[in-house]
Amino acid sequence: MRITYVGPLSIARVAFVLYGVLGFVFGAIFAVMAVLGASVGAATGDESAWLGAIFGVGAVVAFPLFYGGIGALTALVTAWLYNLVAGVVGGVEIRTETGP
Repeated sequence: MRITYVGPLSIARVAFVLYGVLGFVFGAIFAVMAVLGASVGAATGDESAWLGAIFGVGAVVAFPLFYGGIGALTALVTAWLYNLVAGVVGGVEIRTETGP
């Protein structure tokens, strides 16, 4: 079997979801660190520490959108380029087996 064409938009949709999930994980980690940092700042008397907490919680929304958008755009361009190259060199050859 040989893959000679991939649908760029279908690849971009899958990449958006995958990178969005990855962005959510990184955003959650960032949010926890920001809230902990804001807590330490508040404990030491810093009155603007709550800004760090808001920024951290906002990362849970911003990171998935950013990662998903960049991942989808990159996948779209890569799929388009793959289709151009596959037209010249013939695509990627794969082997399949039937299951038990």
